Amino acid sequence: MRKFSAVINSTARAALLFVCLSVAVAQAQQTQPAAPETPATRRVAELVKIINTTDAAATKRFIEENYGGEFAQMPVSAHLNFIAQVRDRTRGVEFHGIQDSKGATEATALLRAKLTDDWMGLMVSVEANAPNRITGIGMRPPKAPAAATERAAKTLTDAERARELEAYVQKLTEADVFSGAVLLAKDGKILFEKAYGEASKDFRVPNRVDTKFNLGSMNKMFTAVAVAQLVERGKLSFEDPLAKFLPEFPSKEAAQKIKIKHLLTHTSGLGSYFNRKFMESSRARFRTVSDMMTLAEGETLAFEPGTKWAYSNTGMLVLGAVIEKVTGQSYFDYVRENIYKPAGMTNTDAYELDLVTPNLAVGYQKEFNEDGTTRFRNNVFQHVIRGGPAGGGYSTVGDLLKFDTALRANKLVGAEYVRQLISAKPELSSPQYGYGFGVDTKRRIVGHSGGFAGISSNLDMFLDSGYTAIVMSNYGGGSQPVSRRIQELLLGGQ
Repeated sequence: MRKFSAVINSTARAALLFVCLSVAVAQAQQTQPAAPETPATRRVAELVKIINTTDAAATKRFIEENYGGEFAQMPVSAHLNFIAQVRDRTRGVEFHGIQDSKGATEATALLRAKLTDDWMGLMVSVEANAPNRITGIGMRPPKAPAAATERAAKTLTDAERARELEAYVQKLTEADVFSGAVLLAKDGKILFEKAYGEASKDFRVPNRVDTKFNLGSMNKMFTAVAVAQLVERGKLSFEDPLAKFLPEFPSKEAAQKIKIKHLLTHTSGLGSYFNRKFMESSRARFRTVSDMMTLAEGETLAFEPGTKWAYSNTGMLVLGAVIEKVTGQSYFDYVRENIYKPAGMTNTDAYELDLVTPNLAVGYQKEFNEDGTTRFRNNVFQHVIRGGPAGGGYSTVGDLLKFDTALRANKLVGAEYVRQLISAKPELSSPQYGYGFGVDTKRRIVGHSGGFAGISSNLDMFLDSGYTAIVMSNYGGGSQPVSRRIQELLLGGQ
């Protein structure tokens, strides 16, 4: 459903701030079999020592002396920030051996976080020739010891799951690496719901369970449901070409090739309208779908529709324009009347942030300075002034549960259309994504996540058991470890 690994290179600076650190927890203290020493295993051991040091000068010196290739061309501050992020979220790591090795130039260490006992895999690649400087670092899925992966989560009662979850999130909150709200439910009945941290650091306002958090990309689910409703009502078809509604976008030729189903699955070949023009413009200019569409002018297809998968904010934005064309309503009015209202979602909308909206959380990103100090920066001037079809709206953990309940009960669209929404589309080169929903086919989890500086939200719908897990955080990356822990509590080492 999501990609849990990222190689840090010159094209992936954003991953430094949003890398997922937390993974399955375990009880047994076992180690991996010894691996032959290679330049890569030696470097990964050195990096672990650096992660565990609090000496900022030593960390900077290590980076300057031991990073090479394109990797070394990134700003030292970005590398420092990554290491500081790992250190901050783990409070140091224990080395449990080498879990994977690819020749002499790549090795992945199995580590365990001291703060939470979470397992993690840390990959390091190096140059083939001496002095074998580091050319890449990334997080990998951990291969935890058998005793850990066989943990019998299914024997836990729901009350025990709730207690373990509460203790886990409390640890993260006390370490100031989580702020937000968490909800766990089964068959629509709430088992655990609690808020942590502050909605406003300036005024020391605490988060509440009904605090509105930014959804990030989770709005894509609402856009997809809206399209499915219109298909069900005979207003359009998943097979319709975009040219039927927007004949000139992005060009006449491309509009004939792109189908509605391609836009829904990120296989259209379109990119992201959060481009340089957006970054250099006043956010106040973009309040309607038409306003946002001006940012996508001039886009070209990166590949033939249906042949590849590439996450596309523009694709979902275009679906918003299609909804407006078909219904004669604004996108915002349509989803408010046809999704939020029937689901009972009274605290969800794409609020305009220069208007007063009560109980709205401010997003914060922790920054790490070269001298070892930290500070928080809010995201007020970084994000959109109003969300849209691709993301950026606001909701609460309670409202997202209402959305989940209404969708599963076929109150928003019929059962056949729900199935189409939450089914992967490998025939469209989309094996882990349906129509606006991420799909974990192995573990039978569907939903969506959302992330940006100061934004981290996630909805997991466990199809076989009826559980729903919702985590919303106003810290960048904050929801990820909590969502992972819930998955482990429900599914064990699957």
